[in-house]
Amino acid sequence: MKPKYKRILLKLSGEALMGDGAYGISRPTIEGIVAEIAAVQKQGVEIGVVIGGGNIFRGVALGASGMDRATADYMGMLATIMNALALQDAMRHAGIASRVQSALNVEQVVEPYIRGKAIRYLEEGKVVIFAAGTGNPFFTTDTAAALRASEMGAEVVLKATKVDGVYTSDPKTDSGAKRYERVSFDEAIQRNLKVMDATALTLCRDQRLPVCVFSIFRQGALARVVAGHDEGTLVHV
Repeated sequence: MKPKYKRILLKLSGEALMGDGAYGISRPTIEGIVAEIAAVQKQGVEIGVVIGGGNIFRGVALGASGMDRATADYMGMLATIMNALALQDAMRHAGIASRVQSALNVEQVVEPYIRGKAIRYLEEGKVVIFAAGTGNPFFTTDTAAALRASEMGAEVVLKATKVDGVYTSDPKTDSGAKRYERVSFDEAIQRNLKVMDATALTLCRDQRLPVCVFSIFRQGALARVVAGHDEGTLVHV
């Protein structure tokens, strides 16, 4: 499959790394995700990854109840750094060159985020994993994905989830739910389709940056999305 896009931004939720667990990281699951990424990288596609932290932070969320929002958000950012290191380690075992750049300074562990270096890494064929969200509380990792994609000059944001697209209603509870093949940003915002938060969607719309929501657990789905096939839901201007 010939790739439609030269440079992509893949948004991975922390929950995608859990497998069937309640929280934490499933090594077989992360290895499966890395295999999907490797198949696309071999085609010469430049790949940036923004990763969430819900799989780790969810495990301490009960203890964080009543916590100051900014403090909780910083804890979530640290969780994304842990996930980024786990992803990088799995990539190293798979023979994929990658770099982790963090919006929070933890220089003994990961590089600080520097836009010029990140772009150079992408041009060299390395996967760049962006950790710690935007580095600011009150912003989601979806917004971080929209921001980094815009900064990197990515052609599309690929939001990898457990569901194979955006539906008219929850397919788990509504057997009549239908998947959107394509939907506009304005419609997604107006209908509150839960594609991304409103800040992320608005930024992508303003930058004319399409978003594709798909299931990372369907074998070969990432390659099909990158090839421009009908996979998942494309959100467009």
